[in-house]
Amino acid sequence: MTYEPVYTRTPRNAFVPSPVFVGIVAVFVVSGVMTWTKFGNVGFDVFLFVISGWIISLCLHEYAHAITGYFSGDLTVADRGYLRLNPLKYTHPLLSIVLPVIVVILGGIGLPGGAVWIDHRYIRSKVKDSLISAAGPLTNVLLALVVALPFLIGLAPEVVTFRGQSALTDDSHLAFWAALALLAFLQVTASVLNFLPVPGLDGGSIISPWFSPAYQRAWNLMAPWGFLVLFLLLWQSPAGTWFFQLVDGLAGLLGIDSALYGTGLRLMRFWS
Repeated sequence: MTYEPVYTRTPRNAFVPSPVFVGIVAVFVVSGVMTWTKFGNVGFDVFLFVISGWIISLCLHEYAHAITGYFSGDLTVADRGYLRLNPLKYTHPLLSIVLPVIVVILGGIGLPGGAVWIDHRYIRSKVKDSLISAAGPLTNVLLALVVALPFLIGLAPEVVTFRGQSALTDDSHLAFWAALALLAFLQVTASVLNFLPVPGLDGGSIISPWFSPAYQRAWNLMAPWGFLVLFLLLWQSPAGTWFFQLVDGLAGLLGIDSALYGTGLRLMRFWS
């Protein structure tokens, strides 16, 4: 007996951003203004700005997977609320939102999270399958370029180094530019991590549709452990040094100075 997927009607409000996402955007804008004007505790302002900005990028990353899946044939993503940018609708909110935020706070790295579930029975093409997986990390690449734009076109103050000390040519809004640099750095780390051909990450899902069924089954069995192995490699082996050298180099190409996003990370940890 051949399974034939049932057509699902798209809900009328499927593409309307959820109040949760709108609220997160509001926090991002208000905290950005607070950081720029040095309102209250600047470290707390930076914390709100970076964390809300990072959550927005996580929502957009997963939205890219979902919208690509929708136009590739899986209309059920609309029923699940994935097209409304609501992080509470994700399959595993703890792993998809809470854990990446904790890793940003503790380690300053853009941890990718697996959130939306695509019903691949509706996807009739290997190319579309790969594009669905690639849509998320490509979104991180785009966000990295957008956030880094002020540094690329000279709107942000220049970082100068004198006798081993780095400073901005105009440090009147140091906290804001440091926070923005940190957000750009996080997008670069997320882009690199997500494109790695590791089981369980988007990079692994990009190539897996092209495997034979036997290799796909083996690959899927390894998927729950792929990121754990990668995590151990990054923190317990020379691979971590190579990774951050690569990320620092890519961030430098975008005009993001390591001293500046390092300052952003220190400010974000206002409690220390």
